[in-house]
Amino acid sequence: MKNVVVVGSQWGDEGKGKIVDWLSSEADIVVRFQGGHNAGHTLVIDGVTYKLRLLPSGIVRKNKVSVIGNGVVVDPWALLDEIKEIKSKGVNVDEKNLILSESANLILPFHKEMDEIREDSAGKAKIGTTRRGIGPAYEDKIGRRSIRVMDLSSENNLDHRLETVLIHHNAIRKGLGKKIFQKDQLKKDLLKIAPEILKFSQPVWKKLDEFKSKKKKILFEGAQGILLDVDHGTYPFVTSSNTVASAASTGTGCGPNTINYVLGITKAYTTRVGEGPFPTELKDKIGELLGTRGKEFGTVTSRKRRCGWFDGVLVRQTIKISGINGIALTKLDVLDELDEIQMCVKYEIAGKQIDYLPAAVDEQLKVKPIYKTFPGWKKSTKGIRNLKDLPDNAKKYIHAVEDFVGAKISSVSTSPEREDTILLENPFKD
Repeated sequence: MKNVVVVGSQWGDEGKGKIVDWLSSEADIVVRFQGGHNAGHTLVIDGVTYKLRLLPSGIVRKNKVSVIGNGVVVDPWALLDEIKEIKSKGVNVDEKNLILSESANLILPFHKEMDEIREDSAGKAKIGTTRRGIGPAYEDKIGRRSIRVMDLSSENNLDHRLETVLIHHNAIRKGLGKKIFQKDQLKKDLLKIAPEILKFSQPVWKKLDEFKSKKKKILFEGAQGILLDVDHGTYPFVTSSNTVASAASTGTGCGPNTINYVLGITKAYTTRVGEGPFPTELKDKIGELLGTRGKEFGTVTSRKRRCGWFDGVLVRQTIKISGINGIALTKLDVLDELDEIQMCVKYEIAGKQIDYLPAAVDEQLKVKPIYKTFPGWKKSTKGIRNLKDLPDNAKKYIHAVEDFVGAKISSVSTSPEREDTILLENPFKD
């Protein structure tokens, strides 16, 4: 029995939702450990589309426990809306199958407002956030002034905590010429929803320890991608949390020895949402083709994703940073119509070739990709569930990716449907 962490090996949007849902058939517990409702997962099950933001992907399966860890920042109103939405599609959500960490930090209306104020005033320096208050909420967490789930259980404590956080925010708002934020109405609004939030609240570290003692299989579900990690990504064009596999430990309260296998979800090409460096970006007809065939629009924002060739240099780098054992290659079918397929195998900067992405953003923007070209297969791979049934050139491309990035390909996805997956290695098996 193994416990598995799933992370995105690129800039997010790799198809983690489908893979996590597919893996959750074997898992007992599915855990979110970082991010917020800026991270969207789209699942297509029996023709029904589920768009999840805060809820773990395991919530759509019966007899699974879904957990939101302490590393997640939670908009309580967004969570309740999402629960209501998914219930309307026939999915059961109650205290038995959903656990929310009592230590999770809350996203409040002034966080969202601050996110918008900063993005609107940043001009060319904007990050391209989802404007959902994620960054400001993490700032308050680090600044030790945040409101946590547990604070909703005490009116006196909530009052004190709101006073503390608003001293900080109102000073900034006043300096920017914005109206100060009033505490009283927010306090009333929070107390009104507190019972609905608190009924899911538990000490997640303790529950996970209990699950481990019972030999339950745990699947840790990451949000975004490693290249958006606040330490290891294309800083400052990153998210506000750690998206690497090791964050599964700190974001849930379980020890690193809980993690037995790290699965990196990897798209057969590359996409990015928002601003920031993108060495293999295609601003031509091929880029448009990838976007159209791949339906590359954000689950949360509906923003059009930037598209480009597969960047082997970056994926090899994220594999090393996050300790990835195997990769799940997704959206292979999107490449079906291409005559040729290119893979970035090196960068060039200032006349020199390098085999990694530099840390400085000004250098990241200057690197030029060096490509290796592969023949396309010009045949449909959509829905194929056996490796031998793939076109020969598709198999050659898959093996080339595997050889270059230095990690075994454990599965290949050939459509958004759960069952359209070629399994080569089961991450849960010893």
